[in-house]
Formats: sequence, C-alpha cells, structure tokens
Amino acid sequence: MSGRGKGKSGKKAVTRSAKAGLQFPVGRIARYLKAGKYATRVGAGAPVYLAAVLEYLTAEVLELA
Repeated sequence: MSGRGKGKSGKKAVTRSAKAGLQFPVGRIARYLKAGKYATRVGAGAPVYLAAVLEYLTAEVLELA
C-alpha cells in the first residue's frame, strides 16, 4: 500500500514557482487565467510561461529605474 489518504506523509509541498525557479506566483496566475474566462481550458505550461515573462519584464523595468 502506498498510504494514500492517511493524512500528512511528512513531505514538504513544493510550489510550481519553485519548480520553475521563478519568484512570481504560478498558482495565482493560473487561478486568474481560469477565472478570467480567457479560454475554456488552460494548459499546465501556460501560467508558468506567463509568470516567467512577467518576471522578466519586471526585472528589465527595475533595471532601467
């Protein structure tokens, strides 16, 4: 048995932002994409890509400031 559904297994949750090496919140962007009715379905890579683009643009603007 794998022990599924038996409560906490002691593993620390790893966010999608940490997996992608980003500072911007991938989960929040995914939630906004789904709630915003931009499309009927949102792929798994779309919020990661969008978070990376937003992070890059923010870094460029702050670098110029």
